[in-house]
Amino acid sequence: MRHVLLVCMLLLCACARQGVLATVVPLPPDPKTLMPALESRIYELVDTERRRLGPAKEPLALDSELIAVAREKSADMAVRNYAAHTSPDGETSATIIMAKDAGFHGLLGENIAVQPYLPKYGVDVDTFARRIVEIWLASKAHRENLADPAYARTGVGAALNGNSVYVTELFSGRPDGAAPAQSQK
Repeated sequence: MRHVLLVCMLLLCACARQGVLATVVPLPPDPKTLMPALESRIYELVDTERRRLGPAKEPLALDSELIAVAREKSADMAVRNYAAHTSPDGETSATIIMAKDAGFHGLLGENIAVQPYLPKYGVDVDTFARRIVEIWLASKAHRENLADPAYARTGVGAALNGNSVYVTELFSGRPDGAAPAQSQK
């Protein structure tokens, strides 16, 4: 037995000197832990695109209520494997908000997207965020949502299932219903 261990150790040392031993490649991080970073990056990219589409537009303020509802909507799509503004049981982001906050009023816009991924490669936050925003920019209705000057607040939520990332971005006017301020030039 002692002889076998010695031979194994000598083989390992020889392989290591020859560079035969494989380098240990770390696994990508758990993609669930990357969803907050993905949400933040999408928000940043949307804000940049919003200013590009209309330099006089106000930036969108992040709103905790909209973030919570966007996350709930994305989680529902991920769990039930659908991508639609209305869930299979007829629920929408508007009905979710109204159930949580009966005093909510004003405009509500919604952009959704689904991006497939391979778990063995993980989720590259910047690449995924750019793809999702590109999908929205390629769609007239989605582009209009992110550029609409009537919207002053936003919330982004992301969730995943086994092979897809689901994203919802909600847009709303000011909480008091006031019109956006006009910029002076």
